[in-house]
Amino acid sequence: MKLIADGGSTKTDWRILHEGREYKQIQTTGFNPYLVTSEQIEEILWKELQPFIDNNAVSEVYYYGAGCSTPSKNMVIERAFESVFTNADFYIEHDLLGAARASCGSSEGIACILGTGSNSCFYDGKFVTDHIFSLGYFFGDEGSGAYMGKQLLTSYLHNELPEDLVKTFQANNNLSNENILDAVYNKPAPSRFLASFSTFISDNRNHPYIDALIRNNFRNFYRYQVACYPRHKEVPVNFVGSVAYHYQDILHEIGREFGIIVGKIIQAPIDGLVDYHRH
Repeated sequence: MKLIADGGSTKTDWRILHEGREYKQIQTTGFNPYLVTSEQIEEILWKELQPFIDNNAVSEVYYYGAGCSTPSKNMVIERAFESVFTNADFYIEHDLLGAARASCGSSEGIACILGTGSNSCFYDGKFVTDHIFSLGYFFGDEGSGAYMGKQLLTSYLHNELPEDLVKTFQANNNLSNENILDAVYNKPAPSRFLASFSTFISDNRNHPYIDALIRNNFRNFYRYQVACYPRHKEVPVNFVGSVAYHYQDILHEIGREFGIIVGKIIQAPIDGLVDYHRH
């Protein structure tokens, strides 16, 4: 029995394959090895995944995850898996390879992730041959929900938001300036906190100020995470992730500004990954 996972910082989608057929879908809290420990991941697996599967029957685990960029970070994931799936072999890969396999299939292209965080890579149809060094929510993550949330909160804290947006924001969020700073600098999962304001941004996307924030967000993504590839105007640029899916109209518009061919946009790569591992 194969267990396939697309793991983000906010949520993880799991699919179970048996004899080439998919027969169960599960969603749990996400985890990023840069932000949590093996023990914390193991706790999530026991509480949110194991009750719905026969963990002893799992023979292979294919996990594509945010933050799985180095052997040491992959080991954070693997140690947790070893405690839960005692009879399985583990294949832990970067979520970039998952995004590429899901969105590009066997074709050459650029694969991008736009969710809580962001990233991109150049894919030759089999392997990731080039990718940017992800700077995370503090220095980078342009195009992501966390980046948009950070821009919104920065404007709010600097008293730059229009008055009507301030009233709407305060009516929907019982947060003091101190609460915001504490959540970002002292509490766990700051990127998830920042991305939680994506709902407010989406609900107010027709406001000129928010519309400009969204467009600048994607311009920065194309500038820093797509235009860096020499052939970015020659091959399709494909996207996975909830932010890409919900703002695909603007992604196409801003892509045209950069002379970029926007290809496939899918909300979650898990279905493409299931097809990839079906045989």
